Amino acid sequence: MNFGEALGFSLQALRQNPVRSLLTGLGMMIGTASVILVVTISLTSQSYILEQIEGVGSNMIFASYEVGSQQSSAEVNADFVKMADIEAVREQFGNRIVAATGIESNIDSMFIEGREERLLVLGSDEYYQPVRNLRVLAGRFLEPNDVGLRQKVALLTEKLAKRLYGSQSAAIGQNIKIHGLQFTVIGTFKEKVESFGQSELNAETVLIPITVLQYFIRVERIDPMYVQVRRPEDVAPLTAQVNQLLESRHRAGAKYKVENLNAILEAAKSISKILSLVLILVSTIALAISGIGIMNIMLVTVTERTREIGVRMAIGASRREIQTQFLLEATLISLTGGIVGIIVGVAGPLSVQFFVENIKIPISIWSIVIAFAVSSLVGLVFGMLPANRASRLNPTEALRYE
Repeated sequence: MNFGEALGFSLQALRQNPVRSLLTGLGMMIGTASVILVVTISLTSQSYILEQIEGVGSNMIFASYEVGSQQSSAEVNADFVKMADIEAVREQFGNRIVAATGIESNIDSMFIEGREERLLVLGSDEYYQPVRNLRVLAGRFLEPNDVGLRQKVALLTEKLAKRLYGSQSAAIGQNIKIHGLQFTVIGTFKEKVESFGQSELNAETVLIPITVLQYFIRVERIDPMYVQVRRPEDVAPLTAQVNQLLESRHRAGAKYKVENLNAILEAAKSISKILSLVLILVSTIALAISGIGIMNIMLVTVTERTREIGVRMAIGASRREIQTQFLLEATLISLTGGIVGIIVGVAGPLSVQFFVENIKIPISIWSIVIAFAVSSLVGLVFGMLPANRASRLNPTEALRYE
């Protein structure tokens, strides 16, 4: 009996019990699909994490002054990060950074919908948009002349513009009063990635040139200072160098909090890897259970077909041929379930991309290859015991089996 004949006998045997074969392969289908989905979830989560962090600002360093408990008010005021410090960063690291900018903040009152509300007023410059990755929804952002000439212009966050004027475009050209002065609204904006109030921005914020905001504050205090680094490999060394620069420009003993997003990124990656390992473990258990199910059904099949095995041995079938036939049956069940599982595992992410716009779910080719190889291996490994039992039957006793 050649391989083709053995394959034909195996297919015929599986067709005689279609429901049993289908249910046996179902476990393998679920296990294989879960392997592909696990890898897809892992890749998608890592991609999403990177996108969110880069949305806040890629290759970004942020710095602020740490106030000590034993310092006088005069010392604290002198130690705050100043605009002069930002200029020093630009001069010293000019070829290694994209931009450096800073934020000053203040609070003002404004009548909204008939009642007085306190609003956050931020001051910055033209570099704030690229560093913080902000999206201009209508109008324009701050320009160098707005900052240099101390123009009384303002930008509103998306939510504030809607509350005041109903839409983004309607806000452009309107006048608002900040600290008693009239400002012209030149644009509306929002964060590319929502920080939910964890950054210096909140849902209702007014942004004006930092040179104008300094008229309304008593002490110059940049908090935070942002530095966007040109190359990812420079983020860590420049973080330390910016800290050294700030400390060298201020009173001895002044401490500054200079950080980057790498720690957050590494923590997020570690969480993603742990989640992936847990999901892979669950998938492995599912594959093992489906393999045990295949082995169990094949052992029952060997018992049911004992007389058939005796007849084939009596007419000349060798033990190796009997072993090959039952091993092929187990492999066919496993492989068919694996192929269907691969189709299901790939179809899920693709269907999400088809129905949901602006979403890209990466599908790993390696996960498909591994899932196919594992499904074949499970059939061979868990089919070996039933196949060996069938090949070792005594022909005389098998013929007498009822």
